[in-house]
This record gives sequence, structure tokens and C-alpha cells, in this order.
Amino acid sequence: MGTVDLTRRADGVAVLTIEGAIDLTWAQALREHARALEADGDARVVLVTAGGRFFCPGGDLAWMAAQPDAEAALAELAGTLHEALVVLRGLAAPVVARVHGAAAGAGFSLVMGADVALAGASATFTMAYAGVGLSPDGGASWLLPRLVGRRRAAEIMLTDRRIGAEEAERIGLVTRTVADEELVAETEALVAKLAAGPTASYAAIKRLLDSSWGAGLEEQFDAEAASIAALAAGPTGQEGIAAFLAKRRPEFA
Repeated sequence: MGTVDLTRRADGVAVLTIEGAIDLTWAQALREHARALEADGDARVVLVTAGGRFFCPGGDLAWMAAQPDAEAALAELAGTLHEALVVLRGLAAPVVARVHGAAAGAGFSLVMGADVALAGASATFTMAYAGVGLSPDGGASWLLPRLVGRRRAAEIMLTDRRIGAEEAERIGLVTRTVADEELVAETEALVAKLAAGPTASYAAIKRLLDSSWGAGLEEQFDAEAASIAALAAGPTGQEGIAAFLAKRRPEFA
């Protein structure tokens, strides 16, 4: 049975450690932890990583096959997972995925939904739905075409082919690929930088990026103007500007 654990570090980094395939208990745990992060609001970065030899194999097919009502079970599983992913995407803190080994199915979706994704050189990515007669979940049909384009997304989903880390970086599935032995250190350097940064600015950046998909240019202009004005009037913008003018490192709350 898969597990999802949440630990909080003194540096403001919340670590979600996933392991194993996704069944209802796994999805419920992710939702519980995501809601806790939302309610507390004190995490400066959320790091999603895996405890096993791979990142995530996707849904637990044995669990699915054992359900007496497959339609009801899969609707509940997908619905629970989606509730968790909506909360994670809406967090003010940046979400960073550290990927080693295979990421398939909804595990692939979890990587795509992160704000930043670093992958080890041996990481692989597979949709893994069509091969077992299913269709995507985890937001894959929304996320993938926005990252790689509709035509390439269709090819990836229809063929179920395995994508290596180098190609994943080239086509925009992950932010950066690093040597396997450097993955932990590179990710730690990134989350340390983000944890020391302006969380309020990060939250605004995330909101603006997500709203841009459904907004016209003039509407986005208005959203940007309101956002930058609010930040400039608040403690985050005031500290950032004062630090720049004083030629010192900013200290963001």
C-alpha cells in the first residue's frame, strides 16, 4: 500500500514524501496534508519527493481491480486526488517536485502540476493510461498540452511511450535535469533559495500565471497592475525595495 507523509522543517520547507501506487487511502492522505498546509499557511516551500526507488507509478491497478463497483471507486479516487491537487496548486508557497526513477500516470501529473520540477538523469515519464484502457486524470489533459502543445500531448498520451529526462527537459515537462548523484543537492539549493524569498510575491506570480490562461491581454494588464500595487504597499515590496536601495540582502517575513 502506498503512503504520503508530511514533515515540516525549521527552514520553512514542508516535505511531502510519497511512496507506492495511488489508491484511495493514498489520495485521502495527500488531500489531508494539502489541506493542512493550506490551513496553516506557514510553509515557505513545499517539496514533493519520493521515498521509494521511483517517484510514483500512478494508480494502483490491483486496488482498482478489487473494487466491486469500478465506476464508483474510480470516481471517488479521481475526485479525492483532484481535490488534493487543487489545494496544492493554490498554495502561496512554491511547490517543487524532485523526481527520481519513474513517474507514470497521476504521478506524471503530480510532476506537471508543480511550479518547478527537477529530475535526475535516469528519471522517466509515461502517461500509462491508454495502455491499460483508461483515460488521464490528475489534470493531465489540462497540464500536458499547456506544457508541450496539443499535438505533442496527443502523441504522448495515445502512444504511452516512455520519455527520458533529457527529452522531458527539452520539451518543457520538467524545469531542469541534473545528474542523479546531484539531484538532492541541487534541489536543496533551490528550496533554500525559495524559502528565503518573498512568499507573497511568489503567491502573486502563481496567481497571475494561472489566471493568464483564461484572460485577455487587457484583463491581464489590470490584474498585474493591481497585484504589483498591492505588493508595493505591503511589507514584502517595501522590504525588497528598501533592501535594493540600501544595497543589502532583503529579509522577507
